[in-house]
Amino acid sequence: MDLLKELQEKAGLSNEQAVKTFEILKEYVRGKVPVFLSGTVEKWFADIEKRAGTSGTTDESKENDFLEH
Repeated sequence: MDLLKELQEKAGLSNEQAVKTFEILKEYVRGKVPVFLSGTVEKWFADIEKRAGTSGTTDESKENDFLEH
C-alpha cells in the first residue's frame, strides 16, 4: 500500500496532512543518512510520490521497490 494512503487510513489524516507528514519524513530521513546516500533517499521518496494517487502498485513496481522486500 502506498505510504500516503496508509497515513490517511491508519492515522486518520486528511490528504493535506498526509502530504505534509510525508514531506517531514522525507526531510528527516534525508538528514539522518550520509550525504552520499541522499540521492538514493530522494529516489525512494520520488518513487512513493509518483505512485501516490494510483489505485495500487503493480507486481513490477513491487519487484523494484526496496520497501516491498
